[in-house]
Amino acid sequence: MASFPDFVNENEIGKAKFIGELIPPVAPFDQKSGRETWTVAFAPDGSYFAWSQGHRIVRLVPWKKCLASFSVRKEDRSSGAGPRRLSRQNSEGSLLPGEPREHTIDCGDIVWGLAFGSSVPEKQSRCVNIEWHRFKFGQDQLLLATGLNNGRIKIWDVYTGKLLLNLMDHTDIVRDLTFAPDGSLVLVSASRDKTLRVWDLKDDGNMVKVLRGHQNWVYCSAFSPDSSVLCSVGAGKAVFLWDMDKYTLIRKLEGHHNDVVSCEFSPDGALLATASYDTRVIVWDPHTATVLLELGHLFPPPSPIFAGGANDRWVRSVAFCHDGRHIASVTDDRLVRFWSIGEKSPQAIAPLTNGLCCAFSTDGSVLAAGSRDGSVHFWASPRSIASLQHLCRLTLRRVMPTQQVYTLPIPFSMQDYLAYKSL
Repeated sequence: MASFPDFVNENEIGKAKFIGELIPPVAPFDQKSGRETWTVAFAPDGSYFAWSQGHRIVRLVPWKKCLASFSVRKEDRSSGAGPRRLSRQNSEGSLLPGEPREHTIDCGDIVWGLAFGSSVPEKQSRCVNIEWHRFKFGQDQLLLATGLNNGRIKIWDVYTGKLLLNLMDHTDIVRDLTFAPDGSLVLVSASRDKTLRVWDLKDDGNMVKVLRGHQNWVYCSAFSPDSSVLCSVGAGKAVFLWDMDKYTLIRKLEGHHNDVVSCEFSPDGALLATASYDTRVIVWDPHTATVLLELGHLFPPPSPIFAGGANDRWVRSVAFCHDGRHIASVTDDRLVRFWSIGEKSPQAIAPLTNGLCCAFSTDGSVLAAGSRDGSVHFWASPRSIASLQHLCRLTLRRVMPTQQVYTLPIPFSMQDYLAYKSL
């Protein structure tokens, strides 16, 4: 079996440009377990990058400084100097006033989930007695939530590195965290205790709702861009869509043949990408529950029985680029793939051993991927100029569901284009 279809010559696929890597220091007698980078995350404003570098430690690095260090290392390599490693100590020397500072956070237990939360644009809490709150988060607030092995969630101030809140209600590992992108500081946690829990950090971290429906571990969750819908996936073949105004289940998407481990919406909310151990990434229309595109990682495509078992093409993570046209996937075949939503074969590939997670930078120019040894690798995203048609579609679909698209008095071909039926 092959990693690419017969009509694709692997040697002709583009190679993603490697930018740099972050390597955690290895202590004497360091154990291999607990070193994994389960999650990487970029701050919504692009100011910080966070990675769980293993053994309870989360590193907060100013993103511009991180990119600059990659350029310096590239010059060092070209001049024959050895590679540099990141130390655990804060490097705050020669910082200008107001410049983002690097922080090393000891979370007290293995870190599984990471998420940045921002109160921009500012949105009021749903709580009535807002004036009695202990914390008053302003517009300049940037928070980091960490989900731990012991079921706790810790909330940190990104600018100071100080612990603000300790949320305790889950009874098992908190596998994933996601903030609502509307600035409400509503946080959703996905856990191995088979539940999703909704927290309101503007209400001092009080738990708002428990979402039940998964019959096994919950691996990942993602908000739609308008924060109205939540997608959750886990140890099961179904994809769950939740109404976050009513906290009710909208529908289940059926199509995968194995556990679904990762999900993310496109920036206009018109598409939903899910990654599964069945060797596929499926791109859905979340409004109509239809499959628009399947991105295979094993050829010929495996039967449902084979896909539902162990294989060496498990897709570990999927990420949607902010340009709305590119998707990245991390797979057990030691490759990172960059896809264009209009193609069924990768646009570019990159080598990665034991990859676990991936995320695009805020501007979509860089992909970060974490691995089992605690390191993070960075590649430049494929760059191309978006067509005016795509930009118009992206703008329109932010405010218009698929059903409404087909009521527009325009030709059927334009309706299909706006509904992404031409993928």
